[in-house]
Amino acid sequence: MKLSILMPVYNEEARLEEALKQALNVQYPCEIEMVVVNDGSKDRTAEILAAATDPRLRPIHHPVNQGKGAAIKTAVQNATGKYMVILDADLEYDPEDIPKLMRPVLDGGVDVVYGNRTFGSHAAFSFWYVMGNRAVTTFANIMFNCYISDLETCFKLMPVELYRSLNIKSKGFGMEAEATGKLLRRGIRPYEVPIAYRARTREEGKKITWRDGVEALWIITRERLRKPPRVKAA
Repeated sequence: MKLSILMPVYNEEARLEEALKQALNVQYPCEIEMVVVNDGSKDRTAEILAAATDPRLRPIHHPVNQGKGAAIKTAVQNATGKYMVILDADLEYDPEDIPKLMRPVLDGGVDVVYGNRTFGSHAAFSFWYVMGNRAVTTFANIMFNCYISDLETCFKLMPVELYRSLNIKSKGFGMEAEATGKLLRRGIRPYEVPIAYRARTREEGKKITWRDGVEALWIITRERLRKPPRVKAA
């Protein structure tokens, strides 16, 4: 098994070097590659990636910013692993948790694993950020008659070919809701694993806003109303 770690980056020069170091220093239970997409950054991101020497690192550059969903799409198109997981460069997520996500897959019987942020002890959350995340997740649970704990988590591990088949159209943060909505519409329920999470503040560079929450609600509704894809007979 080979795991592709997909990292979208936009103006994260203050954190990128440490994010790469942390991710590449993890002891993974399988071969990995890191596909890093510089999504039109205007800071030193390209310079930092050019200086990186680890052969597992594969940088790709967008000439202009297109959004997280577009960056992940490019990364998936270039991924050579059997499985993939998304890891942002903002140091909010701990790459040491990735082997925990892989364990249910390696043990067999599980294909899609989500990292579940418990929103317990923290120092940087705003009340409305936590409530917004819970509202979006609860809405998805009602619409699809399921129970997942954290729809918006960055840590989504699944087969590369499965993600490609979802044909995600959202170019921005809406890709999180679209990916989950399309999985749920197919009857795929993610297996959830608790993970660590260190949120940063708006002043520290957090980019998601309430508008992304409204978009997520619309995307979930749209995906619920669509018919499940037809399964071709063998």
